[in-house]
Amino acid sequence: MLRIRSLSALLAGVAAVAVAVVAPMGASAESLKVGVTPGPHAQILEVVKPIAAKDGLDLQVLEFSDYVIPNQALSQGDLDVNSFQHQPYLDNQSKDRGYEIVSVAKTVVFPIGIYSKRVKSLDELTTGAKVAIPNDPTNGGRVLLLLQAKGLIKLKDGGTLKASPIDIVENPKKLQIVELDAAQLPRSLDDVTAAAINTNYAIEAGMDPVKDAIAREAAESPYANIIAVRKADKDKPWVAKLVKAYQTPEVKEFILTKFKNAVVPAW
Repeated sequence: MLRIRSLSALLAGVAAVAVAVVAPMGASAESLKVGVTPGPHAQILEVVKPIAAKDGLDLQVLEFSDYVIPNQALSQGDLDVNSFQHQPYLDNQSKDRGYEIVSVAKTVVFPIGIYSKRVKSLDELTTGAKVAIPNDPTNGGRVLLLLQAKGLIKLKDGGTLKASPIDIVENPKKLQIVELDAAQLPRSLDDVTAAAINTNYAIEAGMDPVKDAIAREAAESPYANIIAVRKADKDKPWVAKLVKAYQTPEVKEFILTKFKNAVVPAW
């Protein structure tokens, strides 16, 4: 998590040193602060930047090390847009915190994976094995649903995306579910038997989600990531320009080539 006294001051400082992008035909570029998490989201936005610049948008890509601050910053007006989350996560945050934030486009799908330094498959998990999962609502429930689909646990009433460890009604192997901050999960692999790690953090930690995961969601996962803006901004011209710049053949080709099915275009 960013350790800062004033988020507004930090973002203002970043904006002050940002290099301006020259807009078409000498027009002034419209500057937008875009919040992302490190890794694929940030890398993709760097490809989007020059495409958006041709349509008069100067994208300043700002990285955040957790999943909480980007929505807070967007809601407060410190960001103009963010690109880091799927729709269920936004829905949960908006309900809990009263954010007036909406999705304006789909971006990519990150099939979540389970990784281990100790076993090569879920079948090798022994009684009492520790399995770490994200501690945020939706992503934690998402992993529990994956564990249920693999036959390791059963959830109350079949489970939902909001499921938590207390909803586990059958746990034959008596797995110990350890809830951790999503960004800390790669580092937990030395201390647990297995950990479910969001793809962006797995890639940032040097793992190959396709080759290294011992279990993984299907590529057609419903958890498509989104571009999000404040509700009051959703119909502004720059939003349509940004979506157009993102959802281009060039960006899609970059995603497919760079991430080799670890990240999948959702449009």
